Amino acid sequence: MELRITILCDNVAGAIPQIMGEHGFAAFIEKEKENFLFDTGQGIGLTNNALVLEKDIRTIKKVFLSHGHRDHTGGLLSLLKICKGLEIFAHPEVFLKRFSIREVKGEQVKRSIGAKFSHPDLVKQGAGIHLHRDFFQIAEDLFLTGKIPQVMPFETGDPQLFKEEDDHLVPDPVLDDQSLILKTSKGLVILLGCAHSGLINILHHVSEKFPEEKIHAILGGTHLGFLDPEQRIKTIDALRDFDFDKIGPSHCTGQEASCELFQAFPEKFFFAHVGSVLEV
Repeated sequence: MELRITILCDNVAGAIPQIMGEHGFAAFIEKEKENFLFDTGQGIGLTNNALVLEKDIRTIKKVFLSHGHRDHTGGLLSLLKICKGLEIFAHPEVFLKRFSIREVKGEQVKRSIGAKFSHPDLVKQGAGIHLHRDFFQIAEDLFLTGKIPQVMPFETGDPQLFKEEDDHLVPDPVLDDQSLILKTSKGLVILLGCAHSGLINILHHVSEKFPEEKIHAILGGTHLGFLDPEQRIKTIDALRDFDFDKIGPSHCTGQEASCELFQAFPEKFFFAHVGSVLEV
């Protein structure tokens, strides 16, 4: 076994007794010499699901944060109480104050969605903080994309997301959005948080960094569930240009977009719900 990824947090729970679903994402990564965590969910199901799925989160030494939204960072402070001296890898903008403004029953509802902690909070808990804006190699065969270049004109992001800037709310392009890349004998495994930068932008960036490597699997949130149908269609059409073996959407992909991905790639598709495992 080179690599095993087990989904610990997702909107949908698999058919496993005592498992919990939540609007969030976290993946437990097992490599030959070390275990990692990619995102931490909201903090509702992380420890419970790890116990049920028999994944010992006490073995984790490094955590990678895809971006600073609460549904990906909410379990971090609790995790720090279990894993002392944890090394945290993130983009510098992970600590921004963030909000969503969405229409609910005809009214505009503002909701705080940023991380519940600050940089000093993590330091007080004894965490080692590693902040990088650009592509970064963490270890052998393990990389973070850093900021994703915006090359696809149709991938315009979510207009309902905002950040606080000089005491005002401004549109948030989520510049800290990043993905994890794992190099294996079967090809690259790309682990997404929410793909706020755009799934196709991410794949172009990865392909540019690894021009000779095949993509084995794409796994995680695509944010297609929050985008208009036209952008979803263009994303799926553009996805056909990439050579990959498997795609496992989860979290913010949503049911409708997941069905569209299944119809487009029936032999490559699998649901990456809580309890799903990708093994190389």
